Amino acid sequence: MKHRNDTRPQATGSYPPGAGTVVRDRSWTADVRSSVRCAAALFGLLLCIDGAAGSLTWWRGALWLLLALLLLLVLLPARVSAGTGWLATRRLLRTRRVRTDLLVAARPVDGVAQRLVLRDALGNRVEIDPEVLIRNPDLWYRLAEGARASEAAGTLLSGTTDLHRLARRLDSETARGVFRASGLE
Repeated sequence: MKHRNDTRPQATGSYPPGAGTVVRDRSWTADVRSSVRCAAALFGLLLCIDGAAGSLTWWRGALWLLLALLLLLVLLPARVSAGTGWLATRRLLRTRRVRTDLLVAARPVDGVAQRLVLRDALGNRVEIDPEVLIRNPDLWYRLAEGARASEAAGTLLSGTTDLHRLARRLDSETARGVFRASGLE
């Protein structure tokens, strides 16, 4: 007979066994605050300009609010988290996970915003900003650990050079940060 206060088993989800400690992007909340400030500044600026021109109506205010909300959606960063053998990005409506210990490809995409596209053997795909990895060495460590495992297993078929280049960039940024903190710059 089940009682109301019985405990239920936890759902395991798609994380690999022994997922261990979860590491998250430390600067995500500051990036969200910055995005909200930009959208609020645009909304306030549009209201002030429209009010000063004398053409502010309720429907124009609603239009400016919609425009500010669209800007917020564009600027809102993905939340990146990682554990032993996996990396995940969470946007407003969707979470994408990739098994880093089963990576088959890692390729950078250049453009207006640089992205690193990771694909695993299960068909999952994640896009992340390399700057997130540079600002968060713990996230990079989890990704590099999984990439080394997939490289050793022979599943990482393309992108090893790009990951090694990113590792060198991360090492140089870390060294510069240490020199800056110790006053040896």
